[in-house]
Amino acid sequence: MTDEVEPGTVRPGGRTARVREAVLRAAEDALTEQGFAGLDLADIARRAGVGKTTVYRRWSTVTGLLADLLQDMAEQSVPRTETGSLLGDLKANALLVQRTLTDPRQGALFQALVAAATCDARTAAALHRFYDVRVREWAPCVQQAAARGEVPEDTDAQEVIRAVSAPLYYRLLISGGPLDETAADRAAEAAATAARAGAYTRDGRQSG
Repeated sequence: MTDEVEPGTVRPGGRTARVREAVLRAAEDALTEQGFAGLDLADIARRAGVGKTTVYRRWSTVTGLLADLLQDMAEQSVPRTETGSLLGDLKANALLVQRTLTDPRQGALFQALVAAATCDARTAAALHRFYDVRVREWAPCVQQAAARGEVPEDTDAQEVIRAVSAPLYYRLLISGGPLDETAADRAAEAAATAARAGAYTRDGRQSG
């Protein structure tokens, strides 16, 4: 995590919280409709029904606003599910990712954010922080599996979680293949099988 604080990342309260909510939702709308290239703080202020000065003073730049939007998305994400088994937990994670990426609004929003990150370093850093939060939220399910003896003790929990969502994002952004519950289950099963075999141990050792 970086020590730098992006503009707009301090969590407000009261009226300021309501303004932040309105502006972030307006930013989502604009990003989904127009993409990163079409973002304009004045337009977002108009959509949110707040003064341009307020938006410029609080977020300063489009990049600062996107950083705050990603922080808000991380805060609002569904918490980890615990089913008592590695496969059950990974399937819950995969299903959450699949449903998010196929949601008409959220799917379009993530595609726009990923596209923005490819051409703007600060947006990329904010997106990396967002996924770091989500991966760390779900990593304990792999650590618990290691404690139960389902996977080797030195399994890299975060790598397992990344392995679950990677094929789903590939379908969304690259291949265009079906992004359904079957794909989610398959991604979870593949990650669980590889983890049990020791593919994600920190020293690269495989069992068997």
